[in-house]
Amino acid sequence: MTADFRSGTMNVMNEATATPQKTRKPTIYVVDDDDSMRQAIALLLRTVGYHPIVFARPSEFVAKYDSNQHGCLVLDIRMPEMSGLEIQQQLNRAGAILPVIFITGHGDIPMAVQAMKDGAFDFLTKPFRDQDLLDRINNALKQDAENRASIEKHADLRRRQESLTAREREVFALIVDGKANKVVAIDLGLSERTVEIHRANVMEKMGARSVAHLVKMHLTLNGDDAVD
Repeated sequence: MTADFRSGTMNVMNEATATPQKTRKPTIYVVDDDDSMRQAIALLLRTVGYHPIVFARPSEFVAKYDSNQHGCLVLDIRMPEMSGLEIQQQLNRAGAILPVIFITGHGDIPMAVQAMKDGAFDFLTKPFRDQDLLDRINNALKQDAENRASIEKHADLRRRQESLTAREREVFALIVDGKANKVVAIDLGLSERTVEIHRANVMEKMGARSVAHLVKMHLTLNGDDAVD
């Protein structure tokens, strides 16, 4: 049986345009076909105040996973229905950013190495200490929060850019290219005063404190830098 993350049963959002759910408590998804391991992890997580949702079968996780939900995934690497690696690969194809912590046996180290190459957050080899799992989950939740904040910041910049008129976008492009108002006016066939007005509108709509800040926004929108 194979579950498809691209089907309508899986709520994978466009991470770049999602509105963050700041009031929702992070969820720790646990997928493990071993009943005793799954129950022990769930009990541990509830004891320390986490909110776990557990699944015995990968297909159950696929059907219930909500990518709007902050959290992380604790995933057994070997399961009969679908391996942990297959779930990770489908998450990757769907563009999900959920940090994945793999649980592996001693004989599964090569699989764990492959999982790390494919973007897993971390892995634990059985048997492991409770605190080791909790430390990794805590770090994964921090990473998830940082990832979502970065994505929302980029989406906010994109929304600001889309609020610019066509002429303002032209002025924006020339300003970040280092051109003075007089040169922009010549290039666009406008008066210098008109360019000044468009420039002021660009700065206001983008929320830029200075030209240097506007340049940094431009770099961020093109994937070259990050806005402070």
